[in-house]
Order: sequence, then C-alpha cells, then structure tokens
Amino acid sequence: MKLTIERAALLRSLSHVQSVVERRNTIPILANVLLESSDGGVNLTATDMDISIVDAAPSQVTTAGKTTAPAHTLYDIVRKLPDGAQIELDSSAEDGRLLLNAGRSHFVLASLPTADFPAMTDGDMPHRFAMPADSLRALIDRTKFAISTEETRYYLNGIYLHATEMDGVPVMRAVATDGHRLARVEAPMPAGAEGMPGIIVPRKTVNELRRLIDECEGDVEVSLSDTKIRFAFDGTVLSSKLIDGTFPDYEKVIPVGNDKLLEVDCKQFAAAVDRVATISTERSRSVKLILEPGGLTLSASSPDAGSATEELEVSYDKEGLEIGFNSRYLLDIAQQVQGETVQVLLADGASPTIVRDTADTTALYVLMPMRV
Repeated sequence: MKLTIERAALLRSLSHVQSVVERRNTIPILANVLLESSDGGVNLTATDMDISIVDAAPSQVTTAGKTTAPAHTLYDIVRKLPDGAQIELDSSAEDGRLLLNAGRSHFVLASLPTADFPAMTDGDMPHRFAMPADSLRALIDRTKFAISTEETRYYLNGIYLHATEMDGVPVMRAVATDGHRLARVEAPMPAGAEGMPGIIVPRKTVNELRRLIDECEGDVEVSLSDTKIRFAFDGTVLSSKLIDGTFPDYEKVIPVGNDKLLEVDCKQFAAAVDRVATISTERSRSVKLILEPGGLTLSASSPDAGSATEELEVSYDKEGLEIGFNSRYLLDIAQQVQGETVQVLLADGASPTIVRDTADTTALYVLMPMRV
C-alpha cells in the first residue's frame, strides 16, 4: 500500500476511529487501526470487538492495499505535524513496517498482519430508517446523564430505545435510569422505525455516537437487529453490539398521584442549588428543599463546613413540604431544561418526584428523594 493524504483529512479520520481503541489491550491487534486503500481513497477501521468505527478519507493512492498501525501513536504523530502537510504512507517494504513521511519528518511504525484484524459482521439488519442528526443528538444529550455505571445491573448501562405512542401519536422514545433518577425523552417517529424492537444501546456506543454526530447536519441512517445496531453518516459507519438484557418496566416508577406543583425559574434554581451545595458533604452533595406557599428555601449542612440557606420566590400554593435531593442530580436535570421555568410535581417528602420542562412536553424526569 502506498498513498499520499493531506494531514487534515487523515487527522479527521483518525480522530473519529482512534477513541474506540482501549489504551490497554490484552490482544495486540486491537491497539491498531486498519488502513485499506483503493482508487477512491482510504478507509480507516478501529474496533474493541464490541464497537467498530469505519471512516473514509480522500487520498491519492499509488498502490492499493492494506496494513495496520498503532492507532494512538499514529494519531499523535499526525496531530503534531504542521498544518497543510502532505503525508506519504508506504507499507510496500517486505519487512511489514509502515513508513510515514511528511516533509523532513520520517517515521517507521511497527505493523501487525491484517489477517489478524477482527472483522465485525453485522449480519441481517431488518429494521432500517433515517433519523435527523439533531433529533438523535437531543435524545442522547437529554438522557445519557442518567445511564447507570453500575456493572452489576448491566441492563441499565445504556439508553433504551423503542417505538411507542404518546397521546395516540407514534414516537421514538429514549429512556435511561440508574435507579436514583430517570430520564424519558421522545422524538417524532422516523418512517420505517414503527416495527423496531426495544433495544439497549451501550454507554460507550452512546458516547462515541454523540461525539461523531456533533457536526453532522443531515440524516443518520440507522440499521438494527435484535443484537446489533449500525449508524451511517458523512462517510462514517459505527457498528455496535447491543446489551443483551431486558430493560425494566420504567412506567411503574413514574408516579401518577403527584398533586403538589412547584414552578421556579430554572436558571435561578440551578444557581441557588449549586451555591448551597458547596457546603454539603462531598459524597452526597445533598440539599434540602423547604416549601411554603409562594416560597422555597434551599438548605445544606455539613459537620465540617457549616451550613447554608438560600430563599427563592416560586409559584407554589399547597401545604408546607420538606424533601431532600442529591444536588448533582438536580443540576444534571436543570442542564437539560430548554425553557425558562421548570415544573416540579411532588407528593410528599419520601416519594419519587417528577420534573418537567415547561417549554418541552416530550421530556420527563423522575428523581428519587434522599434523607437529609
């Protein structure tokens, strides 16, 4: 294989694929990126056996072929080369090494046999649809903070995507929960997605996908089966295994009898929570909400640091109520609110609480209280 490629094009593709490569690998070939050149350019592939990313880059190919190179080393080299550099990649030598030349810079990289590079076969993917990138970004951004990191309940380590209905209208719904909070967000149902099975997209896949579609403006082509999912857009293809598990019946944890309505300016509320939480103990960051008609007092205390309170004017006309929350969880939800005000629906000091965005009826959050 021999080709010439502009630094910006190679850096863009390497930045797309190299992040899936784990820093520590027991299987040497998984630390490498596969480069396959043909008349149209070069494809770069990286995988960790669960996720695979393929990215196409334009290049001038002298000799078609393929080779592998250490992903992070190659990325660091290209990143440090000057802007506008023309990079020549040559693996035609018989010793199996990859030569990289750019101006007066010359590198020789160790290569591993391409035959050792694992191929992720997608198999039959009967469900296919296109989804606007901005809709997919919104679903991810407003749910991923609630994904569990607890490996024992592996079926919560991702976003549950499924087709359902809301008020008789078909929607694509994303749900994530870690047992302490739950995020449920909806998007218009893409044509062709109506019959898709409920799937759990793993946390690492969610994070990789969100990074890759950050600048995507068109549609993302989605293909899936019961065990795998593939996203294709702008010359990039991300394939991933799905979590093999059953997502719990989340509807059961969404309370229906919360009749105490609190409305508060979201930015003021978030800033007050953040200030008061400064004093609370590092581990739980708990804050107490003390509600009275027309007013809310936030308080926190710590045996070491002291105590803090802050008062806010709010819309609330029910009887007094005290309830405690993890401040970080409150702030995570507040960051997703697009409107000026947030609605908090409460039952009592020990029951799950619903948080809604007044400007967006497609999003709903549930928060478990904690003892303060």
